[in-house]
Parts: sequence; C-alpha cells; structure tokens
Amino acid sequence: MSAVQDWRGVAAEQVDDLPGGISSLLRARSRRLLGSLLHPHRNAVVLLVIAVLVQNAAAMAGPLLVAAAIDRGIPAVEQGHPETLVLIVIGLVIAGCTQALFYWAFVSGAGKVGQSVLLDLRERVFEHFQRLSLSFHERYTSGRVISRLTSDLDAINELLEMGLDIFVTSVLSVLSVGVILLILDLPLGLVAISAFVPLLLMTRWFQIRSTAAYRRTREAVALVIVHFTESLGGIRAVHAFRREPRNEEIFGQVNDGYREATKRSFRLLGSYWTSIRLVGNVTTALVLLVGGLRVVNGDMKVGVLAAFVLYLRRFFEPMAEISQFYDSFQGAAAALEKLSGVLEEDPSVPMPHPESAASAPHGGWRGEIRFEGVRFGYRGEADVLPGIDLVVPAGQTLALVGRTGAGKTTMARLLARFYDPLEGRVLVDGVELTSLHEEELRRVVAVVTQENFLFTGTVAENIEFGRPGAPRSDVEAAARTIGADAFIKALPDGFDTEVGKRGSRLSAGQRQLVAFARAFLADPAVLILDEATSSLDVPTERAVQRALRTVLADRTAMIIAHRLSTVEIADRVLVIEDGQIIEDGTPEQLMEESGHYARLRSAWQDSLV
Repeated sequence: MSAVQDWRGVAAEQVDDLPGGISSLLRARSRRLLGSLLHPHRNAVVLLVIAVLVQNAAAMAGPLLVAAAIDRGIPAVEQGHPETLVLIVIGLVIAGCTQALFYWAFVSGAGKVGQSVLLDLRERVFEHFQRLSLSFHERYTSGRVISRLTSDLDAINELLEMGLDIFVTSVLSVLSVGVILLILDLPLGLVAISAFVPLLLMTRWFQIRSTAAYRRTREAVALVIVHFTESLGGIRAVHAFRREPRNEEIFGQVNDGYREATKRSFRLLGSYWTSIRLVGNVTTALVLLVGGLRVVNGDMKVGVLAAFVLYLRRFFEPMAEISQFYDSFQGAAAALEKLSGVLEEDPSVPMPHPESAASAPHGGWRGEIRFEGVRFGYRGEADVLPGIDLVVPAGQTLALVGRTGAGKTTMARLLARFYDPLEGRVLVDGVELTSLHEEELRRVVAVVTQENFLFTGTVAENIEFGRPGAPRSDVEAAARTIGADAFIKALPDGFDTEVGKRGSRLSAGQRQLVAFARAFLADPAVLILDEATSSLDVPTERAVQRALRTVLADRTAMIIAHRLSTVEIADRVLVIEDGQIIEDGTPEQLMEESGHYARLRSAWQDSLV
C-alpha cells in the first residue's frame, strides 16, 4: 500500500478542495464571479424569480381549495348549490395548469441562463489559462488544468441541470407550508412546526459528516485518476519493464478505496433520508391525532385537517430533496471557488495595454539585444543570474555554451519574456520588452525549442502558425528555404498531410524542421534556438545548419546548444558559468585561448571518436 500512500500528496493537489468545505456560503471571490456571470442575464433572472413565485403560489393553493371543497363545496351541493363545488374544481384546474406552465417556464428559462453562464465561464477559463504566464503553468499541474475545464465545470452543470430547480421550489415550498400551517390552525401548526427541531439537528449532523465524506470521495477518485493517467502516460516504460501486474495491483487498491468511500457516502445519505421520512411519518400521525380530537370537539373543520395532511406531505418530501441537493451544491460551490481562484490569478508577466504599449522604432526592428544589470531567480531558488550585462549587436549570431544549469536557457527565457527580471532590464533596439504588447513582442522575438509542439492539422497549417494568414506560396517558400520541402513532398498529401496528435505522424527530426520553417515564416528580428537541433540526426543536422545560415542572415540570433557542431555557425560565443559570462569571443578566438570553451570542444570531439 506504500505506492498508494506516496500519491496522497498528488491526489490532494488534484482535489484542491477548500479547508472545511464551503457548504454554507460562497466565498467573496466566488460571489464576485457568479455576479459577473449573471449580470448580463439579470432581466431573465428577474423573470425566473417571478415565474417560480407564481408557480409556488399556485402549488400552495391546491390544499386550500381541497379544504374549501370539503368544508363548503360538498355542503353546498347537499343544499342544492352545486356551482360552489364547480367553481372550486375549476379553481383547482386553473391552479394546476398555472403551476405546470410557470414551472415549465422556470425550468426552461433556468436551463437557458445556466447554459449561457457555463458557455461564458468555459471561455473565460480557457482564455485566462492561455494568458497566464509560463511560471503559472510550470507550478500548476496539467491534471489540475484539465480538472478545472472538465470536472469542475461538469459539477456546476450538474447542479444547474438536475438540482437548482428542485432546490428553489423545495425551499419555497417548505417556507410557504410552514407559514400556511400556522395561519390555518395555530395549535396544530405548532405541532407540525415542532418537527423543525429534530430536522435541523439531523441536517447539521448530515452537513458535517457529508463534508468529510465528500472530501474522502474526491481524494479517492483523484488517486484513481492519478494512477490511470500516470500509467498510460508512461505506457512505453510500462511495456518495456513489464510493469503491468504491479500497476494492476495498485489500481485495484485505489479503485477499491474509491468504492468504499462512495459506499460510506451512500450510507450517510440513506440514513439522513430515512430519518427525515421517519420524522415526517411521526409528525403526520401526531397531526392526525391532535387534529382529529379538535375536529371532534368542533374546534376545527375536516377540510382544514385534510389540507394539513396534504401540506405536511409538501413539507417533508422537499426536505429530503434539499438534502440530496446539498452534495451537488457542495461540489459546485467548491468548483466555483477553484475556478474563481484561477480567474483571479494575475499573470506574472503582465502585458501593457495596446494604447500604452511601445511601438516599433523608426526604421523598423533591427534586433540589437541588451541585458542591463539583469538579476533573476526562479521561485524559491537562489539567483540563476546574479547580475548580467550584455550587448548583442543587430544581426549577430550569439551562441551560449556551458554546463547544464549554468543559466543559458534562463537568458533565452528572459529574452523571449517568458519571465521578467527581478532587477535590471532586457531591451531590443533600446525598447524595454516590458513595454511591448504581446502581439508586437511575438513579432520581434521568436523561439524554436527542442520539443517544438505541432498542433493537430496539416503540415501547411503548422508552418502558417508562424504568420497566420500567410499565402500558401510563402508557406512553401519557408519550407524550401529551411530544407523541409523534400520530406514534405514525400508525404502522402504533401503540405496537406495531417500531422496527427502532437505531430505523431512525423519523426522527431521532421517535426523540428517544420518548427524551423514556422519560425522562418514568422520573420522575427530576434530568433532564439534553444537546443533546437538536438532531435536531428547528423545528416539532417548538417542540412539544417546550411539552411540556418540563410535563416539567420540579417537577423539577431541566440543559440543554446550542447552539441557544439551547432555553434560553428555563430559569430560570437559566450561561455556561461553560474549565471556569469566567463568567456566571450569568436569560436576561433576561444579555441586559441585554451579556456573552458576549448576544453568543452575537445571533450565533445573526443566523444565523437
């Protein structure tokens, strides 16, 4: 069971519930989010309130009309005046039709508003996730992202589809019946209302225990999801090391834990429902006993007693429905709180408003790079860059080399503005990156990484991603310049070939070539290559290096590579050690100095022998 226990922390992260639940009131940020979602539908909400009030009034009229029929209509018929009973019956029919009509209006209207709210919420969450900075996505696991867009929204949808109308009508029914019972007959009404005391105690008992049971169920299902996704995500390793039996054993344990947690929740709910019905039956018996004696003594009419019994049914049944609603509400409230938390997360790299953003320098972007006193460290870590100054003239190809963790990729990330420096500035052509709007920034700086992502679609569409709306001729020209047209033309449908999920129909080298063509089509002033040739075999790498000489002409480039063959095309090499520049010069100069770069290159050449 140790493997299961090792996942407790992971499961808790996936559940991400609030301490103690939020069963009573929505938190402030959840209320703000809900208010902003409902604001465009405020007129429709007013109409829904009117509809549910009319529906409840019509429903409450039924037992009163039954009482009138017994106490007035039937005696009137005996006296030769049947029209009284007929009018009461017509009133019952009208009340029933009114109740049905306005209930339909409420349910259909609530469904329309609910789906509009969910549509708006999905779009907000998706758009906000895309706007959030890289640092957020590095600490916020993909499982939690998926959970926000799926299970959390499904919890809210389930509440809107299956529980909200029942809850609203049930609460109104309970309140209305309580008032009517006291008005009809105060002594008998007090007998009926006394049932509120055990009901409130049982409800409080259920709330406390169901909150704990709900969390245990969420943790248990999170363990199932974590193990399932981990096993399938590492399916190659599972097959390679014959991990299947052990995975099945662990899955059986976590799956059985989920079953037990769910069973406890059902037993708890069953106990609560049974208690409500028991209190309801006992209260009904007491009402019949006390009411019967009052009828015999002439203190109460038979019709009023009959109305009491009918109202009691509408009093206790909704209590059970409200208890059933509680679990759905708790899940939806927790989901809304987590979604509101995400939506209030501010990007760590804020973009300026387009109206206040800086524009391109006079004459266009040339690509001069400046790091001025840049200090940076990742969250909770020591400074990766303790303070670096660097000037890269426009059009120069700069290579960064050094051991893993020296700070090379951090410099590239700061230049791409995936992060902002803690101190200092990063500038292109004298313009600070923090003053550029996102669209302008992406036109100035483009990045090609080792694991370039291809989207589902055709080869041409993935290349066009570098400059959306580019003519097909430009797309094909970019592929031709980068040396990718040969393999693309050999594909079944050429540029119209579907690349599959994450580019699975292409080899790693082919995916990298498509990424190069995409970057070339974007035509940035500054191009960053972060281990961009590491996925290529030697012949393909050489072909790409020849193409890169054309791609990098007349533009500034920053190349990060452990394979020093890529560095050969650089005009200048920086050796980075602990975030500091320890060597700076051309590849030839650094080889002559017999320093770090010369030793790195010699070691690399020896590894090729």
